Amino acid sequence: MSHNIQVYIGYLAACLTTFSFLPQAIKTIKSKCTKGISIVMYSMFTTGIFFWLLYGYLINDFIIILANLITFIFASIILFITFVNYIKNKRVNGI
Repeated sequence: MSHNIQVYIGYLAACLTTFSFLPQAIKTIKSKCTKGISIVMYSMFTTGIFFWLLYGYLINDFIIILANLITFIFASIILFITFVNYIKNKRVNGI
């Protein structure tokens, strides 16, 4: 397989996986609803994305850096709103 095809496949994969979070981020920001989101899973996922971002930086791979930076931002927004809702629910329920 030629190098150019591999690069294009990498860009396509990065775009699809990265921007798959955009609809959820928009929905979460608009509705503030995070009822079905696991804090533990999203915390682990966001941390993993941060380490992919760090890995891309360490090996100086632009597409890994860019894709994971964008995903990290989307995931962090969703995680932040999930944490805020969790704290609000604990206060309302007296837990």
